[in-house]
Amino acid sequence: MSVLVTGGAGYIGSHVTNALVDQGETVVVLDNLSTGDLSLVDQRAIFVKGDVLDHELLCMLLRDHDVNSVLHFAGSVVVPESVQKPLWYYRNNVIGSQTLINACVHNNVRNFIFSSTAAVYGVTETGVVSEESAKAPISPYGRSKLMTEWMLADTAAAHDFRYTILRYFNVAGADPLGRTGQSTPKATHLIKKACRVALSLEPYLEIFGSDFPTRDGTGVRDYIHVADLAHAHLLSLNALRQGKPSEIFNCGYGNGFSVREVISAVERVGGTKLEIRETGRRPGDPATLVANPAKILKELGWESRYSAIDVIVSSALKWEKKLLRRDREMKGPPS
Repeated sequence: MSVLVTGGAGYIGSHVTNALVDQGETVVVLDNLSTGDLSLVDQRAIFVKGDVLDHELLCMLLRDHDVNSVLHFAGSVVVPESVQKPLWYYRNNVIGSQTLINACVHNNVRNFIFSSTAAVYGVTETGVVSEESAKAPISPYGRSKLMTEWMLADTAAAHDFRYTILRYFNVAGADPLGRTGQSTPKATHLIKKACRVALSLEPYLEIFGSDFPTRDGTGVRDYIHVADLAHAHLLSLNALRQGKPSEIFNCGYGNGFSVREVISAVERVGGTKLEIRETGRRPGDPATLVANPAKILKELGWESRYSAIDVIVSSALKWEKKLLRRDREMKGPPS
């Protein structure tokens, strides 16, 4: 039996693929490489270039590789872009997920893990959310993810099908062994952008909103190291295989850092001062969004190993340095 990982050439998908093959799984990676990077895919995995919108291809992969579990990462993930291109997000995230779920049902794939987001909660009263908190997404991105959550619940009610939904908070950092990291050229992740400024790859870092009702006026987020997140996927897969019921889990540490605090961490770890420019708030950004992780701690026994902000930043900075060396080697010596 094997596992299908959609979007496995992307940031989080490649980390989870590594974790799966490390524990001896046979992994098939499907990615259209629109934002993914083939060099991030573990060579022990089987790679197929294709799209989750291709129902015929999905059925072939599920059948030919005897897939019994699917981990679904493929989709579009930039909140501000979703506000500008909502129909593109509904196509990639909702229709793509529906096509994949349909293929799973038709091919008797019973275990499904979905890459969801804390954006399904929207703006909350306290900024700290549990899985039962009200869902009121304020962006097409968040709504597209919530729609997929609903599809999974309805599918499980009608078929022999179980799922785990993992609602990510702000994923950051890179593989501790240096095998993979955030490689999307236009990625908007704060820590990645800040590390690039620290390495003089970008001239300055923008702070989007300095008038939020937070301790220093900037947005507060719960940053989770991508390696800890990958481990949550392994635990979720094992639980489904053991016959555990469908579940939803927040993936965060339960504490948040403001934009200014993250900047300070990058300056501390990188040993340099960042050029900062303040601008207005972005559409769809709540002031504070922090996980209550009690459920995943209790039910999956999940434990964090890389939660310190300096550890997260250090791994991200090392990855950016590796990318820089790779780019310079590809360009060769100056003529």
